[in-house]
Amino acid sequence: MTLGVALAIAGAVIAAVMSGIGSAKGVGMAGQAAAGVCTEDPNKFGKVLILQLLPGTQGIYGLLIAFITLSQIGILGGNPESLSLYEGIAYFVACLPMAFVGLWSAISQGKTAVAGIQLTAKNPDQMGKGMIFAAMVETYAILALLVSILAIFGI
Repeated sequence: MTLGVALAIAGAVIAAVMSGIGSAKGVGMAGQAAAGVCTEDPNKFGKVLILQLLPGTQGIYGLLIAFITLSQIGILGGNPESLSLYEGIAYFVACLPMAFVGLWSAISQGKTAVAGIQLTAKNPDQMGKGMIFAAMVETYAILALLVSILAIFGI
């Protein structure tokens, strides 16, 4: 395995792991808030569950970037290419937007989802507003996903 391939794999791993950590943190925070609401009113389970799930998408995006990267370099196809050091660095750097934005946006979305869960607990008719607030944070994760994808396919 060349250093270029190792760097590309490292970029894929970092994108998946950091986004996954952010999603785990965000979903965990929202889950704690949702459990608190359900102890008071179990009928709100469906509404708060939707808000809890939102921060989990960044982990999926990070995994997608990892699969795309591994596919592009031939690891998933069974025929790994020999990448130059420059190409390996390029793949590594292409994965970083999703890694960092995935980490931070998932945590931020978790905090926003917690606020939406609290809003839903006090006024269930306002759940849609809580979802919109949390979904707005998702915009930046989607932008990072697009930047990483464009960078990967541009290499």
